[in-house]
Amino acid sequence: MSSTAADGTIHLVTIAITTEQDLFALRRSGKAAAEALGAERQDQIRLATALSELGRDLLGSSGLRVALSTAQGTQPVLRAVLLWGDGPGPGDESLQAASRLVQVQHEDRSRTLLIEQQLTAGAQTAESVQRARDLLVQHNGGSVLEDARAQTSDLIAALEESRAQREELRRLNEELEETNRGVVALYSELSAELEETNRGVVALYAELDEKSHQLREASEAKTRFWANVSHELRTPVNSVVGLARLLLDDRTGGLEEEQRRQVSLISASGATLLALVDELLDVAKAESGRLEPHMAKVDLRAVLGQLRGTLKGYGAQGEVDLSVATSDLPLVTDEVMLTRILRNLLSNALKFTEHGTVSLEVASDDGPDGRHVVFTVTDTGIGIPQEEQQQIFEEFYQVRGPHQRGRSGTGLGLPYARRLTELLGGSLVLTSGPGSGTRVTVRLPAGPESGDAGVAPTPHSPVLATLVTVDDDEVFRSAVRPALAQLAGQVVEVGEGGLAVATVRTERPDAVLLDLHMPDMDGYAVLAGLAADPELHSTPVVVVTSAPAGSLDKDRLAHARAVLDKSTLTLAQLVSAFGDVNSPRTAGEDGGL
Repeated sequence: MSSTAADGTIHLVTIAITTEQDLFALRRSGKAAAEALGAERQDQIRLATALSELGRDLLGSSGLRVALSTAQGTQPVLRAVLLWGDGPGPGDESLQAASRLVQVQHEDRSRTLLIEQQLTAGAQTAESVQRARDLLVQHNGGSVLEDARAQTSDLIAALEESRAQREELRRLNEELEETNRGVVALYSELSAELEETNRGVVALYAELDEKSHQLREASEAKTRFWANVSHELRTPVNSVVGLARLLLDDRTGGLEEEQRRQVSLISASGATLLALVDELLDVAKAESGRLEPHMAKVDLRAVLGQLRGTLKGYGAQGEVDLSVATSDLPLVTDEVMLTRILRNLLSNALKFTEHGTVSLEVASDDGPDGRHVVFTVTDTGIGIPQEEQQQIFEEFYQVRGPHQRGRSGTGLGLPYARRLTELLGGSLVLTSGPGSGTRVTVRLPAGPESGDAGVAPTPHSPVLATLVTVDDDEVFRSAVRPALAQLAGQVVEVGEGGLAVATVRTERPDAVLLDLHMPDMDGYAVLAGLAADPELHSTPVVVVTSAPAGSLDKDRLAHARAVLDKSTLTLAQLVSAFGDVNSPRTAGEDGGL
């Protein structure tokens, strides 16, 4: 009787092997069990042959027996376990022969040998198991002649199947040969077409390369045009703004009320034009990779207060409430760039909000990438359609619609703000919808925890006794005068390059602040004259200019201590450049660009 183990194994029969006759019974039993359980004919013969060969090799061992069972699972198997007591065990040749037919497991010195034949999934049913048991009972007897006949029948069947397989293989080879001829012909045709296509691709690539070269040249020409035009516009616009302010600051009351109103309009328009010129110049610098941030500790409370005062009353009069948060969060970044980012975002929000609120919130965000300061500008304005939210970051692009009437702009605000944000190592994200307002989030790295690295403090007392400043632009000299008053106890102003060397020789200052572009004698010539004079050679010189960094002749500026950008000049930069002028200068420090 068969029994079912806890693991799903069903025992079929155990056959003792003591004589040759028992081997015949083993062969028939293995084949019959495999047939009943749905194994293919070839698998039946393989199992029967392997059992016969291994049993014959073990014949004579004490207690030799074979247990047949079937195991359920994802892949059911017919299992034969050969066990014996004393004896040499199976030989290597028999094991190798059996392993080529079925799966055989045997460990050295072990007196157990396991054979498994995989069965078709689903074929192991209660009916098939009962049929296997019945067949095993029928094949437990039998004569040698019957077994020989069975083996002959199996051999004939195997030969017939082999012949059929050879015939099928011959047919398949003929089909494959015919297919190969077609493939060769197709390959030849495709090769010719591919070669022709490659010639076209090569020609197209050459054309694209030429077009790319032309586009690069056009982009560089555009950048140079922006930079040159912006630079040339800045000087007269600065003069207009400066002169307008001087007229408005006239304490004598020389202007009538109408004249004062008109001059105020000139001043406001000039300031707007100057801001646009600055944006154009900065966009040009950013595109050419020449716009570099100057990191310093930022007084965030002062920056936010300045924005609040500057933008107060901007936009729809009395209809929009502007709220700018107050914050003392520590932040190390470029203060000028930060101010321009926030001013652009706030002015843009105010421009397109007719009623409601525009707010700027500031928060700290500690994440896996370090501490950040997050600025969020929110408005209740008209909003931006989803399909245009990427295009608004293209330069000069403006959302079309009636909301544009009466609102001037260049379409540079948002792309300019995003470009500056990325230069500062941060990110700018916009979310909006028509009629639901707009939210812009600027996330900037807070910088070193101490906030002191590389930052020059604002002096409470001058760091220089005497400073000579050489610049032909009276407006710039007026604008920078308050900062220089904090930097030096005495400031001597020179308006012509030709007088610079003689003034320095007379005054013997601690340092010189030198403009690079002057009509009579430019800064290059003044710098060369100071460097060539043995008595003036050691006088520290800092150059200031509005020219793009890429246009400067660095070899001719080797004697300068530093070169600073006029548009972003701060007292902190001047202190950093001049703060150690009384310290001994080391070799090579003269070329400290």
